[in-house]
Amino acid sequence: MFQDFQPLAAIATTPNGARKLQPLCQSSGATLWVPPSLSHISGAEVYPGSLKDHLAGLWQRHHSFVFCLAAGAVTRLIAPLLANKASDPAVVVVDEGGRFAISLCSGHQGGADRLAKLVALQLGATAVLTGAADGLGLPGIDIFGLPFGWQRGAGNWTAVSAAVARGETVQVIQQTGSKLWQQHLSGGHNLVFENPNLPATAQIFIGNETNLGENCVNWHPRVLWLGIGCERGTSTELIAYAIQQSCQSANLAMEAIAGIATIDLKADEVGLLAVCGNKWPLKTFSAEELQSIVVPNPSQVVAAEVGTPSVAEAAALKAANSQQLLVEKQIFRAEQIDNSSGAVTVAIAQSEVEYTGRKGQLFLVGTGPGKLAQMTPAAQSAISQADAIIGYALYLDLIAPLLRPGQIVEAFPITQERQRSQRAIALAKWGLTVAVVSSGDAGIYGMAGLVLEDLQAQNWDAKTPAVEIFPGISALQAAASRVGTPLMHDFCAISLSDLLTPWEVIEKRLIAAAQADFTTALYNPRSQTRVQQLAIAQSIFLQYRQPHTPVAIVRSAYREDEQITLTSLGELLETPVDMLATVLIGNNSTRIHADWMITPRGYRKS
Repeated sequence: MFQDFQPLAAIATTPNGARKLQPLCQSSGATLWVPPSLSHISGAEVYPGSLKDHLAGLWQRHHSFVFCLAAGAVTRLIAPLLANKASDPAVVVVDEGGRFAISLCSGHQGGADRLAKLVALQLGATAVLTGAADGLGLPGIDIFGLPFGWQRGAGNWTAVSAAVARGETVQVIQQTGSKLWQQHLSGGHNLVFENPNLPATAQIFIGNETNLGENCVNWHPRVLWLGIGCERGTSTELIAYAIQQSCQSANLAMEAIAGIATIDLKADEVGLLAVCGNKWPLKTFSAEELQSIVVPNPSQVVAAEVGTPSVAEAAALKAANSQQLLVEKQIFRAEQIDNSSGAVTVAIAQSEVEYTGRKGQLFLVGTGPGKLAQMTPAAQSAISQADAIIGYALYLDLIAPLLRPGQIVEAFPITQERQRSQRAIALAKWGLTVAVVSSGDAGIYGMAGLVLEDLQAQNWDAKTPAVEIFPGISALQAAASRVGTPLMHDFCAISLSDLLTPWEVIEKRLIAAAQADFTTALYNPRSQTRVQQLAIAQSIFLQYRQPHTPVAIVRSAYREDEQITLTSLGELLETPVDMLATVLIGNNSTRIHADWMITPRGYRKS
């Protein structure tokens, strides 16, 4: 959960402050720094000398800081170190009581707002965010494109952000990139999309070009693929010059470049690799692949040399999955700039889908019975951190307090599990971090199994997208906790829904469970169309257990409309039961005491 904030330093100067931060350091991988007087604190690093001097040494090497100090003291410590909000690390302050996590510095670009929420969830505290955008329910203007890999361009970011904060009309002109973010803004925002002629105080321009208006900022989705062909040994300087001039002549922003494409014979070209560096991916294609691409300027000379009539134009179109070039091939030679060698050909094509440059992740999250207090901090953090949340509408409503402005939240009907899985996988393959939400535990009648099955069917390499499962309290655990200890001995769970499992198989499992004297949890006991299955289950269990065997029926455990009924196996059908109920049938030793259902484990026999 804290990978975006590494390296992360936690700093405390009192024993209580250190104790408050210790659990956070264990879960986040942060280094806990304390003064020599606290050298006895387990797992902490001791800083020598003054905290002011030590902090100055840490400042340039760390992405984030969490202090358990007075906010005023932290402000004075970091004030001499602050340079620019685009480069300053995130700073969060936790009070000595552990009640609040305050986003103090670099809330948007540094990520302190997100970090404060994570810290608050880990510590059971309240996140304090003072940014205007968060108060309006909007993502920060300077960060909302980051999940899609967009690059910030030129512009007066402070002025535009201020216009948003004041509630003034801000015009959005989007020419490229996904518009998914627009569909998930909160109501009542002051961004205008459909009326470009409406007077506006400021403007957000999203596209390949650069708008240099007075109160305008530029986001550049990475949709441009540059096809490059070059002579062997062409210098880095000439390739870089060719890229810059090709973009400049077409009024295209360099920030909009998704990557470079070429023939596989150039996969080891030193100058090309140097230009790409860590900035752009390099895609290579075989001559056979490039031969099939129709280009405006084929060359028989090139065909004779490398086996395809086009490298630059064909590679650009192939990489962009496009049939039309933005810029046809241009040739640049060594004599055009000093200290260079070789020759370069450049062509540019535009992809419909931006390159995010991110490794996608799938968080398979169990939300438990639906009450936030019953969710693990890790599960809550996963939902808070995700770029997109996928789930059944009811479950999404239950976790609404964890959602943050700008998240993509997509609700699906209860029968569309396959659609949920496929959508989540598609977004994760694109590069987003996607949380797939299940009630109870994601791996017990939840979405985790289906997502993994679908990944396997797509020949998933078990690495991309990355998958992490966050367990939750299952329905049988939640129901059991509301009535006592019915699951203290061996138990099993059986779903009575025959939508995915033939009834003949379910019936065999019911007989086996009843014969083996398992305490049994029945999921999906009755729906509007399935009314006989529960009666059949009752008759099977009555063959092996007494009519007075205790049974608990728990509907919507831990939710506002919770209903609990303690009855017996013989009278089971006298209580209304639906899909929101879990039925717990005791074994032959289960008994009722007062309002508690007890299944002995056998300890009192020893």
